[in-house]
Amino acid sequence: MAIVHRIPILTTFEAPPGYVIQRVMGPCWGITVRSRSVIGTACAGCQQIFGGEISALTELATESRNVSMQRLEQHAIDLGANAVLGMRFDSGELMQNTNEIVAYGTAVILAPVHH
Repeated sequence: MAIVHRIPILTTFEAPPGYVIQRVMGPCWGITVRSRSVIGTACAGCQQIFGGEISALTELATESRNVSMQRLEQHAIDLGANAVLGMRFDSGELMQNTNEIVAYGTAVILAPVHH
């Protein structure tokens, strides 16, 4: 299922064609911390033995990124922005079987170019 965003979230640092950056609101982010269940970890271990994609972990990673993107978008909107530029992901392990996923970028106000 595709996620529909209320504002543009772009990986580039430039305004999209036809727009200019009117104001930079500042950094914005969305964070989620997820742990793998004992059952999920065991299933992933079984899939490692036989090779191939570890679907339980793929689903967890996809869901985690989607949640962090939704939180990033809400943080930008809360700052008064109508777009996010330079969006990136970062992740790290906090504890054994616990990962932090962060989506971050720069919240901006875009305005159409007037000719």
